[in-house]
Amino acid sequence: MAKYTSPSCRVCRRQGMKLFLKGTKCSTSKCTYNKRAFAPGQHGQARIKLSNYGLQLHEKQKVKHIYGVLEKQFRLYFKRASKAKGVTGQMLLSMLEQRLDNVVFRMGVAASRPAARQMIRHGHVKVNQRGVNVPSAQVKVNDAISIAGDDDYKKRIADTLELTKGRGIPSWIQFDAQKLTALISRLPQRDDVGYPVQEQLIVELYSK
Repeated sequence: MAKYTSPSCRVCRRQGMKLFLKGTKCSTSKCTYNKRAFAPGQHGQARIKLSNYGLQLHEKQKVKHIYGVLEKQFRLYFKRASKAKGVTGQMLLSMLEQRLDNVVFRMGVAASRPAARQMIRHGHVKVNQRGVNVPSAQVKVNDAISIAGDDDYKKRIADTLELTKGRGIPSWIQFDAQKLTALISRLPQRDDVGYPVQEQLIVELYSK
């Protein structure tokens, strides 16, 4: 399976905002974005005015990096969103939020989405008491998410929860920190995304 292997900090600098791709490390003083909050490369500090296409492409790349999705899979999400009932851009973001790796990240048991994907692939996440090792699996209303592992592993999860407690948990996820379980009470809505995303630009890009 293809994956992004370049430095994560370059992505944040290119997008002009912190995407917290490294989890809690992005909140420390060692974060590269804090030292060089401009685009990477020789001409990173130059002022460049983007065209309409450039703005649309920039927005698409930002959302892809936030959720850790590559182009082929992102196009499939957009195709599904365009056929669903509702506003296409909002449906696209809702489907991305429903990814299992995003839910695990939103629960706070993983410091970043890449860490959440690793947890899922290693068999530490169950959906409705059944093991699921596919990070892109879509959760549904009333799905119950639980974390599996021995006492040492759950102790590490508790330490992670302590580090991520300031992040906040969206209202569509009912999380029990003691039992390390969560219930999907409703589908995520546009306001639950929590990132400054202009999804209409993505719709315009793919509608050409």
